[in-house]
Amino acid sequence: GQTPVFPRILGHEAGGIVESVGEGVTELAPGDHVLPVFTGECKECAHCKSEESNMCDLLRINVDRGVMIGDGQSRFTINGKPIFHFVGTSTFSEYTVIHVGCLAKINPEAPLDKVCVLSCGISTGLGATLNVAKPTKGSTVAIFGLGAVGLSAMEGARLSGASRIIGVDLNPAKYEQAKKFGCTDFVNPKDYNKPVQ
Repeated sequence: GQTPVFPRILGHEAGGIVESVGEGVTELAPGDHVLPVFTGECKECAHCKSEESNMCDLLRINVDRGVMIGDGQSRFTINGKPIFHFVGTSTFSEYTVIHVGCLAKINPEAPLDKVCVLSCGISTGLGATLNVAKPTKGSTVAIFGLGAVGLSAMEGARLSGASRIIGVDLNPAKYEQAKKFGCTDFVNPKDYNKPVQ
């Protein structure tokens, strides 16, 4: 469903070190360790000030926008022609340019090759459970798909006190890993020839 804006540098999950900052940026400095986030925060709009939303009016995810918000221009070129940005992060690159509102400063001792998954997979799954679904203590929760996002959602359900956490996935090998995140029951839809609910 997205507009085909190409050529562009894809990628949305990473960890990195600030090499330089633009004019007016005071929140970060060269050498800071950061995680890029494709749903940024301007910290001033109604959504950013709300505890119920993270859909920033300025920096919300936009797969069609291939340029910087400030001036509508790309920061990447090849042979004088623009290469477009992707969801404000463009992390499949050695260097990238990111709006300060789409960066989260982290502890420099955190290993970037491990914490990089916090910039999307873990924060998405955990956040969806704790901040959106908000399961109550003792509730039953079903999680469909047990990849990074699903396991993170499962961890959120466990932290919320859900008493029954049903993992649903087509790969039965994922059950053992899911148990570590609180999975109490596992359903593989391929094992049934009729609806299981």
